[in-house]
Amino acid sequence: MHLLCLAFYHNGWWATTATTAIFIAAAITDWLDGYLARKMQLGTIFGAFLDPVADKLMVAAALILLCTKPVEVSVFGQVNWLLTAPSIAIIGREITMSAVREWAASQDAELLKAVAVNNLGKWKTATQMTALTILLATRDPSLAGRALLVASGVVLLYISAALALWSLAVYMRKISGVLLN
Repeated sequence: MHLLCLAFYHNGWWATTATTAIFIAAAITDWLDGYLARKMQLGTIFGAFLDPVADKLMVAAALILLCTKPVEVSVFGQVNWLLTAPSIAIIGREITMSAVREWAASQDAELLKAVAVNNLGKWKTATQMTALTILLATRDPSLAGRALLVASGVVLLYISAALALWSLAVYMRKISGVLLN
């Protein structure tokens, strides 16, 4: 994460390329680590705890960085709140879900099962990672087709925020169903 921050605040195509490459490498290694752990049944309790934390920290760092230095493109101008609104939704959902999962783990297996990762969360993560990659890459003003790419990154970030809030509602409905029974 430190490298991501260092690269982000430098100017030039090389800094944008480095920032984007660091983010992509972190996202791919995060996915690969989880995939291999499940496939080879090498998961550990500590790994199951640390993996989502590392993922959330990386996403939160990228979102905060983008909010501190928003991309300016003729399609949107420089609308400071444009990335802030979905960033708050995404980070808020992640903090809430972390707390809910920790609480559920201390209660019983049925509650923990109610907050297990589902396909909606996977779609949220995929759109989020794609949006952040696009938005990090489009900080280079010399990039061809930049306006269209920024617009698609912003749209994907809003879709990700909507999926985040939707998945939070689904999890809360499942938890309330378990608690009310």
